[in-house]
Amino acid sequence: MNIRKFKIPTPVLFVIVAALLIYFFPREGKSHYVYSLDKPWQYGQLITSFDFHIQKEDQDVQNQRDSIQKNFIFYYLYDETVSRSSISQFVSDAQAVGMDIQNINHVKNQLESIYKAGIISAVDYDLIKESQKKQLRLKDTESNMYSIRNLASFYTPRQAYEQIIENKNGSSYKSEGIKGLSLSDYLLENIQYDERTTQNLLKDELSKITLYEGMIQSGEKIIDRGEIVNKRTFDILNSYTKELDERGGTSMNPRWLIAGQIVIVCVIVFSLMTYLWFFRRKEYGRKKNVIFILSLVLSFVLITAFLVNYKAYSLIYVIPFTLPMILIRTFVDSRTAMTTHIITVLLCALIVPDPDEFIVVQLLTGFVCIFSLRDLRERSQLVYCGILILLTYIVSYTSWILATTGDISQLNWRIYLNFCINFVFVTFSYLLVYVCEKVFGFISEVSMIELSNINRPLLQQLSEEAPGTFQHSMQVSNLVSAAAIKIGANASLARTGALYHDIGKMTDPAFFTENQSPGMNPHAGLSCKESAQIIIGHVSEGVRIAKKNNLPQQIINFIETHHGKGKAKYFYNLYVNEHPDEKCDDAPFTYPGPNPFSKETALLMMADTIEAASRSLKEYTEETITSLVNKLIDAQVADGLFKNAPITFRDIDDAKSVFIDKLMRIYHSRIAYPEISKEEESETN
Repeated sequence: MNIRKFKIPTPVLFVIVAALLIYFFPREGKSHYVYSLDKPWQYGQLITSFDFHIQKEDQDVQNQRDSIQKNFIFYYLYDETVSRSSISQFVSDAQAVGMDIQNINHVKNQLESIYKAGIISAVDYDLIKESQKKQLRLKDTESNMYSIRNLASFYTPRQAYEQIIENKNGSSYKSEGIKGLSLSDYLLENIQYDERTTQNLLKDELSKITLYEGMIQSGEKIIDRGEIVNKRTFDILNSYTKELDERGGTSMNPRWLIAGQIVIVCVIVFSLMTYLWFFRRKEYGRKKNVIFILSLVLSFVLITAFLVNYKAYSLIYVIPFTLPMILIRTFVDSRTAMTTHIITVLLCALIVPDPDEFIVVQLLTGFVCIFSLRDLRERSQLVYCGILILLTYIVSYTSWILATTGDISQLNWRIYLNFCINFVFVTFSYLLVYVCEKVFGFISEVSMIELSNINRPLLQQLSEEAPGTFQHSMQVSNLVSAAAIKIGANASLARTGALYHDIGKMTDPAFFTENQSPGMNPHAGLSCKESAQIIIGHVSEGVRIAKKNNLPQQIINFIETHHGKGKAKYFYNLYVNEHPDEKCDDAPFTYPGPNPFSKETALLMMADTIEAASRSLKEYTEETITSLVNKLIDAQVADGLFKNAPITFRDIDDAKSVFIDKLMRIYHSRIAYPEISKEEESETN
């Protein structure tokens, strides 16, 4: 999924999400009570203080309408003018072409018989055939009354045509025509649909459907605490809450409702955009991160709206609202995760029936979730986080009910089961972490820790086939991770990328100095250009091996950029020295690039060059190491290799100091152990 190809500006994405939320928001007010069919009534005794009708459910009314429409018999008229004109026209045309009188009379009799039965259009025939009764009402021309006739007694034009052909009784005319005449021209529909009568009578039948199924009088008890809400009670409660809204003056104006939703949703959604703009400009500029965050917000708000629309209020706490926090914390950061959680909770609070309880419970749970994931390094931490979330849900919900009602009987014990289901969803969040990594191209801290395990097959293969390169990669990973911590870069990503940056050397390990034995030189006999191409080729080989082993793109970036568009300077300088009078072509000695484009890849280029060059020092002192580090990094800066990386001169100076300190520790002088003199050794023996 290449989200970088999306040309939609980031603010437009927020506008789209706000529009979708407004479109799917419920268009009806919130219920005074939360109740569900076949569930206990959670409140006290409910007695009505006014008369009201028990309204049928919309679905019940619709079912009655559908039943009437399905069983309704359509009305038709018999048009005698069609049959008379068609038969008369046939006789006239047949005589004009000289048809035998016997054939004319035979066809005329057939037409009269068919028209008497009636010809109906194929469309109407199929429509009535699909109905349950397969009948129609036909108006009698003499009595002016409608009588019911079965559909099978009529003909369609095609059936009438086949009937005449099959009953020709040895006559001399042919089915395809009668001396140039076509029978189908004289087979017209004489049974016409009486639309006016049908619609009026159908409308009368539908108007007889009553919208009510009884009445509740003032002072009558509706339900008491603990009673099960059956079908009839459920309908009564629905009617009561609607009537209560109207009598209380809270009946809503749809226009004002939509206007209010537009304003409040836009304010909340654009608060998230403002946060990203001011405090997370880097994430704001990454289209995939914005789409990732907005898709989580949109998904969970729409799920909540769906449950509310179907009045499944008790299932609200099944929704794992902490799941977006876990995912955003994994791939972005903790502050953005908490901000997104608050935005999601506020949007959902506009929908749920009891927003106060919902906000308190969800925010407390969100805080505990983000605190427990402040250092996510193992997938098992997600289970620990899920347990804390479950406990927080239970404690916060219980304490809220007790604090607001003071009655323990008001606790809905089914809610605790929903909390347990929520816990199950949260513990499986690591599966979603994997899915998001594949869909959005992210890489999590946990995945980087797993990739940096030197017991992984690819790193094991590197240590066996190119042991010198493996040791070099280990040293570079230590250098680059320390520098990343110093300048505030992603140390785990830098360390993991460093371990894999030279895996391309496994193809021809002997051509690289760190893997060569004393006196071994495979470059002997090769030209400088050939040797340079072998050295440069380890980059493309590394990319090939990484893709073959399904390494993330973030790691492949380190392989592609650790030399940038620099040169294989050893063979380049050697070639220039050997050909002083020739203008050297840089292309055969230049790496394909690209140059580093992040702090982490820039640090790797520095550390890789410094670690390799430090092995050639004859003396390891602070002066020689400092000179080497400054010389190499300053040369990379002068060559413009860091122009695409968001790294400052201060970052480079801090990185230099870290590299110098690390190299001093690596190559520090050791104490020379004294030898035992021969006299003391003989006495000891």
